[in-house]
Amino acid sequence: MNIRTQVKTHSHTATPFAATRIADNVLDLIGQTPMVRLPRYLDREDVNLVAKVEALNPGGSAKDRPARHMIERALADGRLQPSDTVVESSSGNMGIGLAQACAVHGLQFICVVDPNAQSQNVAIIRALGGQIELVDHAPDGDFLAARLDRVAKLLEEDSRRFWPNQYANLDNPESHELGTIAEIDAALGGQIDVLFVACSSTGTARGCRDYLRRMGRKTKVVAVDAMGSTLFNGTAGPRKISGMGAGRIPELAKGQEFDDLVRVSDVTCVAGCRRAVAREGLLVGGSGGGVLEAVRGMQDELAGLTVAAIIHDSGSRYLGTVFDPEWVERELGICEADVTALAGLAPADS
Repeated sequence: MNIRTQVKTHSHTATPFAATRIADNVLDLIGQTPMVRLPRYLDREDVNLVAKVEALNPGGSAKDRPARHMIERALADGRLQPSDTVVESSSGNMGIGLAQACAVHGLQFICVVDPNAQSQNVAIIRALGGQIELVDHAPDGDFLAARLDRVAKLLEEDSRRFWPNQYANLDNPESHELGTIAEIDAALGGQIDVLFVACSSTGTARGCRDYLRRMGRKTKVVAVDAMGSTLFNGTAGPRKISGMGAGRIPELAKGQEFDDLVRVSDVTCVAGCRRAVAREGLLVGGSGGGVLEAVRGMQDELAGLTVAAIIHDSGSRYLGTVFDPEWVERELGICEADVTALAGLAPADS
């Protein structure tokens, strides 16, 4: 067979590519993130575990959705003017999403962060044109309260500053009701037995729950919170991994109830991140590791069920923390061998 014939034969058997949609701007790439089965993560094969990979939003996390929704809704109804400066408190991902949205809409952005913010996230916000305000002191260790105090002062200084307020803005959960969970529901044909979702402002969990109730689904929604978080009547305590939990109860979280609650430690989140890499080749962020370990902790109850887990961001932003053995031992007091054991991995797997 000559080369010409080989090429012709190959072209006949190739799968045709679907036409690629051309987005109008980078914000139009937000959403429709892929879902992937994780058949090797758990210790049993009779749980259909499917992950929603939110790291593949253009800004790298689930926070892209509410960031865009809050900015565009505020522009549409006049709360935000084109000459205004957006100000928000963030541990990282929301700041990136807002910096991205502000860049597209020609808005200035100030992000108030604290020392617990991932350094890479802060660098990304700056690269996207955001201005960083660092709060390096917090009375009683409550950095969220300190960040919000700084936001209030910045708003007082200039009337042309706008606060989206991710902690109370109903556009936050609505973005997930219209997008995240609707996409999961469509992909699984409405057949979701249990949904696991990490909580901070509770925007994602609240939006997902409200959609499922409105659609009449019988899906059980499991909120995954951090130990040391005040959410759901929790007791405030030290937390080293950002993106999950809260030092004070956000307005969106007040009075919110879910079908079940699982609290995970920082160490458990680290173990989940390491297990996701070893078993599935999936680099997940700190909250994603916690969510997956919450599923593994309940796996015997989930036999025969379809389980969806929302993975909020990528582990690529935690290379200096969660994936750094020296940081883990220094900050969390656990050596690499013990992390490997907690993750249920043989040393060769880690």
